[in-house]
Amino acid sequence: MIRYLKQRKSQNQLQTINESIRAAVSDIIAGVAQRGDQALREYSERFDNWSPESFRLSENEIKGLIAEVPKQVLDDIRFAQAQVRHFAEAQRSTIHDLEIETWPGVTLGHRVIPVESAGCYIPGGRYPLVSSAHMGIIPAKVAGVQRVIACTPPSQGRLPAATVAAIALAGADEIYILGGVQAIAAMALGTETIAPVDMVVGPGNAYVTEAKRQLFGRVGIDLFAGPSEVLIIADDSIDVELVAVDLLGQAEHGVNSPAILLTTSPRLANELPVEIERQLQTLPTAETARAAWQNYGEIILADTTDEMIAEANRIASEHVEVLTANPNEFLEKLANFGSLFLGPETTVPYGDLVIGTNHTLPTERAARYTGGLWVGKFLKTLTYQRCTPQASAKIGEICSRLAELEGIWGHKKQADLRVQRYQANK
Repeated sequence: MIRYLKQRKSQNQLQTINESIRAAVSDIIAGVAQRGDQALREYSERFDNWSPESFRLSENEIKGLIAEVPKQVLDDIRFAQAQVRHFAEAQRSTIHDLEIETWPGVTLGHRVIPVESAGCYIPGGRYPLVSSAHMGIIPAKVAGVQRVIACTPPSQGRLPAATVAAIALAGADEIYILGGVQAIAAMALGTETIAPVDMVVGPGNAYVTEAKRQLFGRVGIDLFAGPSEVLIIADDSIDVELVAVDLLGQAEHGVNSPAILLTTSPRLANELPVEIERQLQTLPTAETARAAWQNYGEIILADTTDEMIAEANRIASEHVEVLTANPNEFLEKLANFGSLFLGPETTVPYGDLVIGTNHTLPTERAARYTGGLWVGKFLKTLTYQRCTPQASAKIGEICSRLAELEGIWGHKKQADLRVQRYQANK
C-alpha cells in the first residue's frame, strides 16, 4: 500500500500566477514581432539594464572573454564538452537512412537530415547555467545543423565570460548577449539584425518556457522545461545522509522544485525530515531549498518494490535516482523518466554538468510521452516512395477503391489515371 507521509502544494494554487506569466509573455512576443530590434533594446534595458551597441558579440570580444577565464575552468569545460560530444556522436551513429522494397516494384524509404538552423538559450538568472551551452549547441552540431546561434543574458550588467567561453568552445556560429522572453522571440521570429531559426532549444524560467509554448508551431522546440524535479527511489541499503543531500541538491534549483523520496524503508521515511533540517542549517542555498522542500517535497512509503515501480512510473519525474540494493531491476522496469541515475555512485549533478547525457529533460510528467533533448531532436526523418509502372498500375487499382470508399473523388481520379496509363505495362 502507498502512503503519502508528506505531500506537495496543490497545483491549483498556481493558476493565477500562470495567467499573469502568460499575459506578460504574450505582450513581449507581440512587441518583438512588431518592432524588432527596437523592442529588443527596450526589453533588455527594462529587464537586464543592458543596452550595448550590438547584442551580437564580435570575434574579438569572444576571444577577449575567453582570455579572462581561468585555465582550470576552460579545461573543465572542455572535458565536459568532450563527454557530451562523444555520447551525441554515438547516438547519431545509431540513426540511419532506410530504403526497402515493400512489394514488387514499390520502394519506400526515409532520409534523416538535420534542421537548417537552431537557436540555443543558455539561462543566467540565479545560476549561470554554463553547462546548457554544451547541452544545446553540441548535439545540434553533431546532428549537422549548419547555423547554430546562442543567446544568454548579461550577468549583473557584465558579460558572462565563462558562459561565452562555453558557447564558443561548443561551436556556436553567432553569440548574442540577450536574455529572457525577448531572446526566445528574437530567435524564433527574427529581427532586423537576427535571422530567425528553425527551432529553439534550452531550459529557462517560467517566462522562457511560456514563450516557447506560445511560439511553438511558428518554430520548433525541444520541450517545455518546467521546474527541476528529482525522485529518489531508496530501500534500507542506503543511508539518510545521502538521500537528504541529493534531495536538497535539486531543491536548490528553485522554490517550486519538487523533491520526492519514494521508499520501502520506514526508517528512511521517519529519519529524513530531521536530516533535511540538519543539512539546511549549513547549506548556502538553504533559503531556496527550504521553500522547495516545504511546499513541493514529498515522502512516499511503499510496501514492495513493485509498488515503488508503479508509483515512479505514475510520477514520471525528470530525474530519478535509484538508491537500492538492485538498481538494475528499475532500469528494466521503469518506463517514465527523464534520466535515470543507477546506484549511489552516480548522482543528478553528474548528468547536469559533466557525464555526457543531456540535462534538458521532460518535467511535469511529460516523460510519459517524450524523452529529453538529444541529437535526434535536431534531425528530421523524411519519407519518400517510388513505383515501377507495373507496381503503379496494381497499387492504383487498390488506391482507387479505397478513395471511393472515403468519398475523395479527386484522389480516385489520380489513381485511375495511372492505372489507365500503366495498365498496358502489367
